[in-house]
Amino acid sequence: MTAPYTFPPFLPIIKLMNQHFRRILFIFGFFAACVLALPVVWAQDASAQDAAAQGAASDEAKELPRQFRKIALGMGLDELKAALEEDSQGENRLFNFRGDRDVSFLPAREESLVEISGPSFIRRAFFQLRDGSLFIMAYTLNTNMMDHYSIFTEMTAKYGQPTYLDPKEAVWESEDLRVSIERPLTVKYIDKKVFNDIINESSLVESRRVQRRQEFLNEF
Repeated sequence: MTAPYTFPPFLPIIKLMNQHFRRILFIFGFFAACVLALPVVWAQDASAQDAAAQGAASDEAKELPRQFRKIALGMGLDELKAALEEDSQGENRLFNFRGDRDVSFLPAREESLVEISGPSFIRRAFFQLRDGSLFIMAYTLNTNMMDHYSIFTEMTAKYGQPTYLDPKEAVWESEDLRVSIERPLTVKYIDKKVFNDIINESSLVESRRVQRRQEFLNEF
């Protein structure tokens, strides 16, 4: 008589398959997590590199200039005229300086103003002196030959991000100097110490005027 057929013991095989399946799922999940984490790591690394680059750029920023070509804040009128005369010669001249005809003397505390035109990159230039010393120079550029973006980019690369920025102007400041780019396109250098002295004196004069006015009114 033939022995009855018995089925093989499938339960141990199923258990073994379940163990292998769980291992495969674990390995797949591990690699999936690694792949998903890569963009985050790359983004963090890129941010760190950007921050380092910005820090390096800030460390390498130059000191704000008190001088444009041979014209510098603090120079006297004769020095200024000589520098303008030199830059008014030749094909590459920047100014059309005509000597004393371009110099005006203001009534306030020995102040003088030099206003000149230019044939190329500089359309107009203004220089203001007080007590014989240059404390403001402003260059209005020719927008047909130069643009605001180029000037701003160049100055930011050299001197770092501006201290103050709005749609009308970008300003770089140090303890004693203010340099700005004003729209449409004027680059201005100001000696803050002299300029602040003028503001303070103007405020004092205005205060005295108001006081005399009030004293006069008190007479009624």
